[in-house]
Amino acid sequence: MKPEDGRRRVVIEHVTPEIDAGRYPIKRTVGETVKVEADIFTDGHHAISCHLLHRRHGSSGDWARLPMHPLGNDRWQGDFLVSEMGIVEYSVEAWVDDFVTWQLDLAKRVDAGQDLKLTLKVGAALVAEAAARASGPDADQLMHWSETLVSTQKVARRIELALSDDLREGVGRFPDRSHASRYSRELQVVVDRLRAGYGAWYELFPRSTSDDPSRHGNFDNVKAKLPELAEMGFDVLYLPPIHPIGTTHRKGPNNRPNPQSDDPGSPWAIGSQEGGHMAIHPELGSLASFKALIKAADEQGIEIALDLAFQCSPDHPYVKEHPEWFRARPDGTIQYAENPPKKYEDIYPFDFESEAWPSLWDELKRVVLFWVDQGVRIFRVDNPHTKPFTFWDWLIAEVKLQHPDVLFLAEAFTRPKVMYRLAKGGFTQSYTYFAWRNTAWELSAYFDELAHTQVAEFFRPNLWPNTPDILTAYLQTGGRPAFVARFVLAATLGASYGIYGPAFEVMENRSFATGSEEYLDSEKYQIRVWDRKAARPMRDFIAMVNQIRRDNPALHSDRRLTLHPIDNPQMLCYSKSTRDRSNVVLMVINLDPYHTHSGWIELNLDALGVEPGEPFQAHDLLTDTRYAWRGGRAFVQLDPGVVPAHIFRIRRRIRTERDFEYYL
Repeated sequence: MKPEDGRRRVVIEHVTPEIDAGRYPIKRTVGETVKVEADIFTDGHHAISCHLLHRRHGSSGDWARLPMHPLGNDRWQGDFLVSEMGIVEYSVEAWVDDFVTWQLDLAKRVDAGQDLKLTLKVGAALVAEAAARASGPDADQLMHWSETLVSTQKVARRIELALSDDLREGVGRFPDRSHASRYSRELQVVVDRLRAGYGAWYELFPRSTSDDPSRHGNFDNVKAKLPELAEMGFDVLYLPPIHPIGTTHRKGPNNRPNPQSDDPGSPWAIGSQEGGHMAIHPELGSLASFKALIKAADEQGIEIALDLAFQCSPDHPYVKEHPEWFRARPDGTIQYAENPPKKYEDIYPFDFESEAWPSLWDELKRVVLFWVDQGVRIFRVDNPHTKPFTFWDWLIAEVKLQHPDVLFLAEAFTRPKVMYRLAKGGFTQSYTYFAWRNTAWELSAYFDELAHTQVAEFFRPNLWPNTPDILTAYLQTGGRPAFVARFVLAATLGASYGIYGPAFEVMENRSFATGSEEYLDSEKYQIRVWDRKAARPMRDFIAMVNQIRRDNPALHSDRRLTLHPIDNPQMLCYSKSTRDRSNVVLMVINLDPYHTHSGWIELNLDALGVEPGEPFQAHDLLTDTRYAWRGGRAFVQLDPGVVPAHIFRIRRRIRTERDFEYYL
């Protein structure tokens, strides 16, 4: 079969970034750049020109065009800036450039001393064709140049014009793309607001904010803590489910199956006679007080993130009103959640294979939009990997179509391919394996994958050293140095990170049992009162690191991470920089919470923006100590009993007109 137009001679292959043959979009935040590369070539020795195309999805207007530049070996590159939320399309177009081919051939003929009469006539015709595609002064100028090429002026003058950059650029503005090849796919980038790519999260249970174990906390108590959270530098306050809690099979302290009458139960056992997913636990307050909390948080520069847990207690209104949304067992009872040998009789999962799945999907979308209408713009989604991928693809797309500023964090501690598929399908951010990556080798390998492979195009990590479900062995046994080291790692390796705050501040390290990652007296099942005095030292350290994050834009992105080799396997060294390297931060961490370690770093000077042999300053922002360094090797030593980490701002020497030197 003949092609539609056999005169399209340029081949376009291996376009990046492109996720699964264009099935899924890449991700960016407003103000970021999309760098596109492609293999682009044609037959013979003809020159080609290439354009990177981009436009807003759904736009009926023309594509915006930017030139692509050759990198060598038929690889081309271009980039464009995304400036507003939504979906942007991009593609690549290329064509045989007859004028550039003619200009290159002319230069060879000149060098060979050949007769140029006919060659100049060919060039004049090409310039005249460009003039016909132009208008106004551009057309007049091109026509003048065309006539000059075949005029009676001296040959040397005409050759100078023919080979000039002005002529090439003038013709290049009006190319002949009638036989251009267009890449077979129109790829997409989802552009989110800045919070999608950068932020510090703090998790607390509202019911534990009264500072009295006998009194249930409420939204007003949470509101009173907002100034403290703002002072500590947090951007997002994440609340576990705030809905009524069921009483059937309610769990008591430490997940005991026989609770006392005053035990509050698990917030994830959602629903009672007081309402379900669109209701608020009455002891927390009213819908009005929740909206007042959102407003007060906004005044402090904090957003409220709400837990989205699509499951029900046996007492949820859905169980009676829509039994078709749940799976029945052979004895007629509803199937509760299980992960053998564990049983969760207080939770009924939805049956996404039910014949009534369309109405179930619509209802769950209604739940999300209800909270969006109340002012919530961030959702932390509980266990999304236990629901169908197609459901999340649909739900997130539907919500973001109406509200592109809504963000979704996937709490999916599961297999890598499952986590990546959720991210491809629309989740804005994702929990990671960070909590369990403890050695320098593990951390280097994992973050090299997250920052330097295709994964970086769609997977935005959010690093949590602890959660209400996760108290790692490292934190259980490492004391204060372990908490400090893991916090610095989370806050500097990740542009987005979070902590289960009260437990982290008091450095809670008591596990339910030996070998368990569950907290003893877990706040998931009971009200806890935390020792605010004991939390002060860690709170001050957290505030200092968060201020460092805010002051250094290099830490606002996951993209420009460089790992620097160090000759001690107990230490990790890495840097981050802004695109222009005007801000560079170098981190060194002692991963051993028990012993002092030292080592020599092999510095990647290019990543630091430092010339070989140039003196520079390493300013430790944690201790305000300054070190004068020169060359590609530096010695460091860290005592975990003092501070197990350096956060260095790299400052280059600047010489003024008056020969005064200072470090920028």
